[in-house]
Amino acid sequence: MSGKADPRTAGEGTTSRVRLDRGRGALGPALELVHTGRAPTRAVLTAELGVTRATAGAVAAELEALGLIRVDARPGAAAGGQGRPSHRLEVAEDGPVALAAQVHADGFRAALVGIGGRIVATAPGCETVDADPAKVLGSVVEAGAELLRTTGRRCVGAGLAVPSAVAEPDGLALNPLHLAWPVGAPVRRIFDECVRAAGITGPAFAGNDVNLAALAEHRHGAGRGARDLLCVATGHRGVGGALVLDGRLHTGSSGLALEVGHLTVNPEGRPCHCGGRGCLDVEADPLAFLLEAGRDPGPEVSLLQQANDLLRTQYADPTVRVAAEALIDRLGLGLAGLVNILNPDRIILGGLHRTLLDADPQRLRAVVADRSLWGQSGGVPILPCTLDHNSLVGAAELAWQPVLDDPLGALVGGA
Repeated sequence: MSGKADPRTAGEGTTSRVRLDRGRGALGPALELVHTGRAPTRAVLTAELGVTRATAGAVAAELEALGLIRVDARPGAAAGGQGRPSHRLEVAEDGPVALAAQVHADGFRAALVGIGGRIVATAPGCETVDADPAKVLGSVVEAGAELLRTTGRRCVGAGLAVPSAVAEPDGLALNPLHLAWPVGAPVRRIFDECVRAAGITGPAFAGNDVNLAALAEHRHGAGRGARDLLCVATGHRGVGGALVLDGRLHTGSSGLALEVGHLTVNPEGRPCHCGGRGCLDVEADPLAFLLEAGRDPGPEVSLLQQANDLLRTQYADPTVRVAAEALIDRLGLGLAGLVNILNPDRIILGGLHRTLLDADPQRLRAVVADRSLWGQSGGVPILPCTLDHNSLVGAAELAWQPVLDDPLGALVGGA
């Protein structure tokens, strides 16, 4: 057999490398397109990136080699419905994961989240939260580390969601009102130390739980496709808000934007932890609903579950219905004020607010339209959040972001 190179294949390796070099800057954008479900085929990827089909193929092949996506050569939908069917692009089911952690008033939970916002594994949630942040974060990180050991997955980093504004640049939890933590607890530093102590590699991040829920919903859920997305939610206690502008969280100059829980919606209402009275935080959360309905909250399950169960199973009870209508009216008043200020193109609601929307969608939309400057001309769509554990998924998004920005640099040191 001759050792002479076959002229038909001699240049293929060099050509492929040139294509990849040209498309290396497209690796991150390409991964984000697959990650958010906007490029289901190689043809769509080619069009979205504005590159040649050969370059898109080289980019997809490199992302597959990194273990992030899978290129399925079986026939998929052709671009425009004509021509040769394009290869399908899917997230790699056995690829790397991010460790996601969430702490709330009724406990904590850890999970592993892969590309595409897929929750790969979760650890059983704890129902008590110690007053020492280091103990709580140490426990939730150890639960996540055990998941990593069990699954054998590579970890790209870790993200933490907390029910507090997280001030930048120091990562301080400024108002953990529904936890017994000290004001200004350095949660990001503590979380990072716990992650390192557990032997987990990759960067560690921390953020407000509703901010992260909004980010997850914008990329993978009810907020997908919105340009200016407003998210308002009540979880286990209190009310939070978040704004996503052009795909990026709007967190303000120091991470403290959209503290919507402290909008006054009932001037003669309940005293708030902030020192005010009648804030959304205490007028439209699960505890407020239970008290409005004349129910005595029990310790058996979370306040959120008690409130959701009451709404879903006893809405026909006049007392429950009147209580729900009172909360809907207060929530609608707060949303109308936010619409007047922010002019979002979509509102999504989470936690108990999602259940209130399901119970009486027309009442809430009517209140917002009536009190909004723009409501009478058509109004802004108000939709329920669709992701389970969206704050966990959002926490993972923080850890995935460096990979989305630079897949090669994050996973192989920029080789």
